[in-house]
Amino acid sequence: MRNNQHLPQRNCRTCGRPFAWRKKWARVWDQVQYCSQRCRNHRPSAGSGVLGHVDKRSQDRP
Repeated sequence: MRNNQHLPQRNCRTCGRPFAWRKKWARVWDQVQYCSQRCRNHRPSAGSGVLGHVDKRSQDRP
């Protein structure tokens, strides 16, 4: 398995989780804002100031 520590990272605009650069995003990395298709589909509305969906798994963690 590869070590992803040296790859650039961003935080998802919907869920706030960090995600790393992927080869398929090489040409469009400057436009990538969401970690997944699910987050892109559930993006917050303009001016809401609130994150979109919240993953229930993250709520259960201490």
